[in-house]
Amino acid sequence: MSKPSYHTQCTGQALATVRATEPKSEEVAKAKFTLFGACFCPFVQRAWAVLCFLSPPAASSPWQYRECDPYAKPADLLELSPKGLVPALRLEHDPAYPSEAVRGICESTVIMEYLIERFGASPSGQTLLPPLSRPYERAQYKIAADRLNRKLIPAFYRFLQAQNPDDQIEHGKDYVREIEAFVQGMDSVIVPTASEGEKKKGAFWDGSDSPSYVDFLVAPWLFRTTNVLKHFRALDINSAISEGPLRERYIAWQDAVFHHPAWTATVSDEQLYLDSYVRYAENRPNTSQVANAINQGRGLP
Repeated sequence: MSKPSYHTQCTGQALATVRATEPKSEEVAKAKFTLFGACFCPFVQRAWAVLCFLSPPAASSPWQYRECDPYAKPADLLELSPKGLVPALRLEHDPAYPSEAVRGICESTVIMEYLIERFGASPSGQTLLPPLSRPYERAQYKIAADRLNRKLIPAFYRFLQAQNPDDQIEHGKDYVREIEAFVQGMDSVIVPTASEGEKKKGAFWDGSDSPSYVDFLVAPWLFRTTNVLKHFRALDINSAISEGPLRERYIAWQDAVFHHPAWTATVSDEQLYLDSYVRYAENRPNTSQVANAINQGRGLP
């Protein structure tokens, strides 16, 4: 049997995170909720990073991670996610529901928001969205997230999947423009914790010194820009962005996010990503539901 061209187990720091939260007994396992994921999937990583931020990985964590082969979907994943897509959450039993009831959540952004509402803040009191008492600012984060989901992320796949050299050049330019638009939107929302007239001092999307919902939502694709797109499409994003303040701001953002402990806790070794994205770079048939949607000009599933 030939070896699959994608990985089915985390490596590096991500594997250490899986082991740190692994239940030591069946009784402990039943008391935890489960994140179903695939080690190379960016949609999983955005939700996992939020989880690691709000509930840092440890033996006492109320959650565990379960690796799934996205091309051989287990039955209990399909119970949670009818499309068979990861991530998915299987929640602990709630006595308000029948004992046989399966409580699950699918769709990465829904999972992110569920986790934010469930935990509220990190152990140190940091939050990923403004409080409900600041609905306008909260809406600005979600507007930015919506644009990233509709524009930047599809542009990543169009560039990676393009086979014709002229198409690669055109889609590469489009992708860089979307990243620049993302950078131009940074620092535009008032940080709710800032005093009047106080200058922002952080490098994250909102100008604060702590990551937000927007940072983790887009980080997986910008991270893969530094390895997958650099390897398969020769894109050096730090040089491709317009020179000057825009480039400096992006590099500062990149350094802040990609060195944050909640992010690094979800990162595997680089070779895992390179191996797992060959299918996309060669645009092989039926690589994924996402790849099929890009090829057919549809929105992402």
